[in-house]
Amino acid sequence: MSTHNESNAPVSPPVAKSRFEGDLLEAEVWWRDHQMWLEERGYMLRPRYHPNWIPSWHKDWGFDRDFYMREDGRWIMRSCILDATRIEDGSAVALKKISTSAHPYEVIISRYFSTEPRASDPANHCVQIHEVLDVPDDPDLKIMVMPFLRDFSNPSFLTIGEAVEFFRQAFDGLRFIHSHNVAHRDCGKMNIMMDPRPLYPDLYHFVSISQKRDLSGTAKHYTRTRFPVKYYFIDFGLSRMYDPVKGPPRSYPIRGGDKSVPEFKKSLDPCDPFPTDIYYLGNVIRTVFLEEYNGFEFMQPLVDDMVQEEPTKRPNMDQVIARFDNILGSLSNWTLRSRLPPKDEIWLFRYY
Repeated sequence: MSTHNESNAPVSPPVAKSRFEGDLLEAEVWWRDHQMWLEERGYMLRPRYHPNWIPSWHKDWGFDRDFYMREDGRWIMRSCILDATRIEDGSAVALKKISTSAHPYEVIISRYFSTEPRASDPANHCVQIHEVLDVPDDPDLKIMVMPFLRDFSNPSFLTIGEAVEFFRQAFDGLRFIHSHNVAHRDCGKMNIMMDPRPLYPDLYHFVSISQKRDLSGTAKHYTRTRFPVKYYFIDFGLSRMYDPVKGPPRSYPIRGGDKSVPEFKKSLDPCDPFPTDIYYLGNVIRTVFLEEYNGFEFMQPLVDDMVQEEPTKRPNMDQVIARFDNILGSLSNWTLRSRLPPKDEIWLFRYY
């Protein structure tokens, strides 16, 4: 679902020759081999992944050096995620390939949060699953069809208020997850995204996210202040649902994208995963906002508590939201509308 990799970096001569000839990466071959089945199920892949694909630069005598400037010359870096167009209505979706033996709970938990009455709950910020496809030639694999989402922090936040709205939604979303006795266990910055459609009404290329879908120019976008967005937690591959009747939740440490969890460095014994989620989200706010911008002094005490070394000293999500509501009530409209100044910003003064 995430589209972090841009495929327009310079490549070595052997790789360039292979790409020019139209060779797919190993990560892409599976999608080409299943393109016709996906089309039968109602999802159209981009031309690059069609079995009869002829590179566009071959058709019009393009040069070696410009194949990666073509829409069908951009390749994916992650084999498990690809974009598609839903044939029924022309909408963009994301397809995620899941090994149920490696991640036995991902489909179950994702479906749980995508089922009523949970799906329509305003506090639900879990990615919604459109449908799950059974791969016909591999009973271990499933394809989850999901909304087309974007990294939550791209484009950059411009005002204090835009960031505060992200905090609010992220706190509400994690409390909702925890209220259903589910620990995400990997809710770091790589697994929080947003619905980009309010900002990018014409969307953008799945791989080259700064470009239009046909790579004809820069993708136009608006600001969050003008067109607010909704944020989502994704990737429930490490998540677990716990039965409170069976006593305090305990799980062996498992390292997700954020490798800095204090309790995982001290012991490999089973621990309560819910305070670890608090740490993950607090560390997102610390690293993405507090360490990069000025003006967030009002969040420092809360974030400091969320990332405490001792898990039992961290607040739970009800406590986090109660404190955040008090903070929010203390902020003036002027503060919320204030520009976000990067900490490394350099002011140049001209003397007359």
